[in-house]
Amino acid sequence: MVGLSVNAGTSSLDATIARDGIGGVVLLGGWTGFWPVRAATSHLAGEPTAGLGVLIAADQEGGEVQQLRGSGFSAIPSALTQGTQSTSQETASAAVWAREIRAAGVNVNLAPVADTVPASLGTANGPIGHWYREFSSDPDQVARMVAAFVTGMHIGGVAVTLKHYPGLGRITNNTDLSATGITDTTTTVDDPYLRPFAAGIRSGANLVMVSSAIYSRLDPGVNAVFSHRIITDILRGRLGWGGVTISDDVGAAASVANVPVGQRAVRFIEAGGDIVLTARPSDADVMAAAIVAEAAIDPVFAARVLESTTRVIALKVARGLARC
Repeated sequence: MVGLSVNAGTSSLDATIARDGIGGVVLLGGWTGFWPVRAATSHLAGEPTAGLGVLIAADQEGGEVQQLRGSGFSAIPSALTQGTQSTSQETASAAVWAREIRAAGVNVNLAPVADTVPASLGTANGPIGHWYREFSSDPDQVARMVAAFVTGMHIGGVAVTLKHYPGLGRITNNTDLSATGITDTTTTVDDPYLRPFAAGIRSGANLVMVSSAIYSRLDPGVNAVFSHRIITDILRGRLGWGGVTISDDVGAAASVANVPVGQRAVRFIEAGGDIVLTARPSDADVMAAAIVAEAAIDPVFAARVLESTTRVIALKVARGLARC
């Protein structure tokens, strides 16, 4: 999945999609108004890969993180504000927001945020708390709101993504901007902060986004997006996740800048990941080539690629983007 900037031009990804077999696009940069969004998504929908429709995503959380705004889109309150209303109200609101983005041609919401920010850290948490992206400082309340959001989005016909597993609430710096201050020294395999992710899984979430932070009590020194223990052993094993995993941005993100671009894709898939996300379309050639090259020399990796491909195709079939 690659980023399409609002200023890049509707057809700017055509060659990349055709050449590299890109399966998804995320709208970035802040899009204003229904018709510009609809024009872009209509064009993308006409650029299938091997007969499979394209996953078209947006970060439509609310508050500061709402990529689609203006005419045709509600002004969505921050998650922290959403967290003060009842679950039934949240479900009803999410259904409205889903219908709006679905009408505009977006079929995946990269939301809800299932991260919990402790009250003691609050806005000092760079990626989440600073922007009021958390539903609450209480993981059980976050779990309730995550489930309500997932339910509403599904009523509106949009796939949802739990993020940023296993949680960004206990770090100080933003993984997009820094390679320091991104180590969580608290989260464990039976941590209460994993409950919102479990609740989202039980509610039928479609994807789980894996963070690029480091968790010293889960897999010391390894970014979660590259951790077999975090993705395969814990997420799939302990939490029972059988669906699609998608990386947080591993293109422009400072947290993974020390890893060669192609290896970012290979290592995510090796760890159990399915969809590699890069905000920079220019990374796609390198990442695709690295995946193909590794699969050609390593049968175990080739089998992993097939497993991931099967999961993504199953998601597309379920969302009406492919037939079997």
